[in-house]
Amino acid sequence: MRHTSTDPELSGLVRRFVTPGRRYLRLGGSSLRLSGPERDLFMRELVRAASEITPAELGILFEGGWRECKTASWLVVVAGRTEFRSRIGELLLASGGPYAGAAYCVTLATFGDSADADLLCRYLDHYLLRPDLVYDQGLALGALLHLDATLGTEHASRYLAVDGLWHQWTDAQPQGDRDPQRIRQFVDQLCSFAGECAELFAALETSIDRPSSLSVLSPTSPPVVPGRRHVGGL
Repeated sequence: MRHTSTDPELSGLVRRFVTPGRRYLRLGGSSLRLSGPERDLFMRELVRAASEITPAELGILFEGGWRECKTASWLVVVAGRTEFRSRIGELLLASGGPYAGAAYCVTLATFGDSADADLLCRYLDHYLLRPDLVYDQGLALGALLHLDATLGTEHASRYLAVDGLWHQWTDAQPQGDRDPQRIRQFVDQLCSFAGECAELFAALETSIDRPSSLSVLSPTSPPVVPGRRHVGGL
């Protein structure tokens, strides 16, 4: 793991993409409490960051701590960078730290492919057998239910059977939300937010290709910098 205290390159990326406006804290459930101009501004700034950051820089963030990984995962899903799917699946399964797992689950759920369901199943197969660990089992199941609804599949059914791993795991827990449908609704809301940001990102990318077709870019927007996405008026 890379640490900001000893890694100037990572520290610089954190200042640019992770900590502005306490972004790493507002991503996730906190974003659902935003409304009006505050929400619009947060989304625009998130899209701007997703457009500015390069794949190499995302890779560096994924080598950092939970703040860096959580933020990187959201930037990945906003930009639809499915090439990071395997990396996110690895990080989710490793569960090397707190707080980032929810972002991984939302990213996989939003990608919306059978490969994402496979990664979530891999996680559940491992961690639902560990009643001593309360990590992101609920969110992973909620994400899988979201994918089942999207894909018309029933991957989650074997976990939710009467004698399935979900009930075995929850029976061993003293507290917590045991209703998988309520957890799925929460994941649905996060995926909807991610989807809105992805639509804004797509509009920005279109405006770069056809600057006169959309009003996303302002008349005073700076020129496109080679090798980096232009962010225009967002």
